[in-house]
Amino acid sequence: MPLLGEKFPELEVKTTQGMMKLPDDFKGKWMVFFSHPGDFTPVCTTEFVAFQKRYDQFKELNAELIGLSVDQVPAHIKWIQWIKENLGVEIQFPIIGDELARVAKTLGIIHPAKGTNTVRAVFIVDPQGIIRAILYYPQEIGRNMDEILRMLKAFQTADANHVSIPADWPNNEIMGDEVILPLPQDIKSAEERMNQPNCYDWWLCHKKL
Repeated sequence: MPLLGEKFPELEVKTTQGMMKLPDDFKGKWMVFFSHPGDFTPVCTTEFVAFQKRYDQFKELNAELIGLSVDQVPAHIKWIQWIKENLGVEIQFPIIGDELARVAKTLGIIHPAKGTNTVRAVFIVDPQGIIRAILYYPQEIGRNMDEILRMLKAFQTADANHVSIPADWPNNEIMGDEVILPLPQDIKSAEERMNQPNCYDWWLCHKKL
């Protein structure tokens, strides 16, 4: 299975919006690739509605969504029709049909104890096609979409400013919405930080962007 920091595998996939090449078709954008155990299942249905409700927020962060399960594309189509007719939500992002589990096996997301079901996983891939985060959830617990959005914002903030992001940012218990400065690379720089008001110690300094 691919690891953090590695290139997302090159895949040609069949989706509800036609054939696509990954990650090439999302080049220059962040890709949120997520798998779900199966169509017409309760938790997955709530997740798809939640993803769609936040789709504009993902787009504002230059990110695109793409889903996958080991169901066939016609099953995906019927399911998203059901969601629209019964829940009033139109799913606008593509869903990969992977009935032979080719893509799922490449990504290592076949559930080991549930036959051919796919793991509830998320891959956050940056505009260069590099995997930046991998999240796994059990079948009985749905994902927190706001956390995925928070991670995208955090990655983009960290990349643009060469900083690190504290826990629960932007509502950290110690430093609020501020970010963490990189560690000093020499003794002189470390000593200069000792008396600075934005430092708890030379290795724990923060600033407001």
